[in-house]
Amino acid sequence: MNALRRLFRLPWFGPLLALGLLYVLFTALAPDTFARETNLVTMLRQTAVIGIAAVGMTFTIVLGGIDLSVGSAVALTTVVVAESLRSGSSPLAAAAIGVLTGGVLGLCNGLLVTGLRISPFIVTLGTMSVLRGAAKGLANEQKIDADPRGLDALMQSHAHSLALPAGVWLMLGATLFGIGLLNYSKIGRQIVAVGSNAETARLCGISIAKTTLFVYALAGLLVGLSGVLEFSTLTVGDPTDSVGLELEVIAAVVIGGGSLSGGQGSAAGTLVGALLLTVIKAGCTHLGFPNWVQEIFTGFIIVIAMSIDKLRQRTR
Repeated sequence: MNALRRLFRLPWFGPLLALGLLYVLFTALAPDTFARETNLVTMLRQTAVIGIAAVGMTFTIVLGGIDLSVGSAVALTTVVVAESLRSGSSPLAAAAIGVLTGGVLGLCNGLLVTGLRISPFIVTLGTMSVLRGAAKGLANEQKIDADPRGLDALMQSHAHSLALPAGVWLMLGATLFGIGLLNYSKIGRQIVAVGSNAETARLCGISIAKTTLFVYALAGLLVGLSGVLEFSTLTVGDPTDSVGLELEVIAAVVIGGGSLSGGQGSAAGTLVGALLLTVIKAGCTHLGFPNWVQEIFTGFIIVIAMSIDKLRQRTR
């Protein structure tokens, strides 16, 4: 009984319930296509890029920050991976370079936030444009074709190996890592403390600058991993890819119980939020709704998520 009460009190219990109800609804409306096992695997694969980046965004939002450059960073990472492969790097080296690229970009955001003491919103709004321009410049404003040499297998299902694509397992692993970091580690408690009240955290001996740099660098590494998976899906480096991805990533965090005022968030809830967005998109597709209708639904979801966040703040 106590376990059920704790479950009901979780900020992401409502989104989890909504996810289940929507899945049942779309299954009833399109039983011949939506309920297939292949569609479930497809939805999980479609969630992987957003889900991994959203775990990183969870750390950032719990800290009290924000990162609007995620979509541009993912696009730049696909270009870097494609260029690395075309230059003769091994698939493993190209993937490592992509992940490290994301980490460096995240660290740069953190340095700008701590060094210039400017709002993360303003800093990352600027770097969003800078990184998009850098991606286009590196790719000469065109897609970079490169032989993936096995990297495309990260997002493919293999009947005789893993039941799910490796990218999905990476998403689940990132979520478990996020749960462990925020709930069971010293640095996780420090992140929550800074996001809840930065001045109190400083008086308790927590280094705001070091914590901020750690969070933005870690979130950047996860964005870099998302970029590698995006390349695995596209098999090209596309500097125009992932426009607006940051909005879906932020929405996934907020839907999952994260607060834009900081101090509150959950990697598990974020995964639920990302899955909810994917199920709605997939359901609309299976029901034959055009893309513009899906975009309207996504916009409504983002507005509703932000409204719920405001209600949470007033309640607290």
